[in-house]
Amino acid sequence: MFRKESWRHFDFLLFGAVAFLSIFGVIMIRSAIAGNVNLEAQNLVQKQAQFVAAGLVIVIVLALINYRIWASFSRLLYIITVAFLAIILIIGKASFGAQRWLDIGLAVIQPAEVAKIALILILANYFAKSANSEHNAKWAAKSFLILITIVAWILLQPNLSTSIVLIVIWFSMLWIGGLAPKYIVILGVSAIVLFAVAFPFLETYQQERIMSFIISDPNATHGNEYNVNQALISIGSGGLLGQGYGNGTQVQLRFLQVRQTDYIFSAMANEFGFVGTVVVVALLAFVILRCLRIARHAEDPYGAMISYGFAILIFFQTIVNIGVNLHVIPVTGLTLPFISYGGSSLVSLLIGIGFIESVAVHQKTI
Repeated sequence: MFRKESWRHFDFLLFGAVAFLSIFGVIMIRSAIAGNVNLEAQNLVQKQAQFVAAGLVIVIVLALINYRIWASFSRLLYIITVAFLAIILIIGKASFGAQRWLDIGLAVIQPAEVAKIALILILANYFAKSANSEHNAKWAAKSFLILITIVAWILLQPNLSTSIVLIVIWFSMLWIGGLAPKYIVILGVSAIVLFAVAFPFLETYQQERIMSFIISDPNATHGNEYNVNQALISIGSGGLLGQGYGNGTQVQLRFLQVRQTDYIFSAMANEFGFVGTVVVVALLAFVILRCLRIARHAEDPYGAMISYGFAILIFFQTIVNIGVNLHVIPVTGLTLPFISYGGSSLVSLLIGIGFIESVAVHQKTI
């Protein structure tokens, strides 16, 4: 049961930082799509604002529910997730050569985002229940079986970037769960070998993203290389303080592509400069640290693993998105947490914050 006294454990600083980032994201999206004559694009701001409002309500609702009850639904959640991902391959909505979206009438959702939440909860339950067992290869293999039966369906969409996110979450939680260092080294080497072997079998556009990162063309006029070059120009032209909200030439003249999603970091740098982006990155770091703090103070392994899992998710998506914008890693489709446009991505992250707040609120000792 939820007690009024428990509100003193609610992390208002975490909630405030997340709310600020989400609202700032709406403001940034408004500038990013300014001047776009496409009617669908003009509705993005309103849609994102609705997602923010709904997501923040979800945070409060989940905080009210004791997170421990979700452990009993792990098996059902696993079955539903796999079934959901299988269904999308049959009736899903295709876009840009991938079948990743499901139109449910009120909204178009991306089940792979739901899979991130499910995997964290399922693995948290597994690692919590096996906390006192021997952390050997068999123990790790069982968790890998959970992972691969979810990732396999996502790879078929195809969606390599989300698959990598799920693998990183699994590996990190496995390490936090107590995997011996020798197995970590073996898994790391195996991942490198597997990638080299799998490269020829990747989709053409996925291979092109990797090759264009290795052999870049600063004079490219289209494609991923053009987008990355424009992102770097946007960041550089923003200088220290930026060109001002709504006045970024790279953004407003639409040289910067995909600026409301993948390259919103570059759009921020163009309009708010180095100082503005440092503030945003600092807030994201603050959110991650608050999640880790709650994980460290959790009273049971299940709550700790939930908090660690979502902290890893936010951290990894943040560094990958910024890394793409700075051209230090190949192009992926990962959004900047809480800021980039995308209802499924935003709401899934806010659901994660709701679970973490529940871990903070529902302590056994008041």
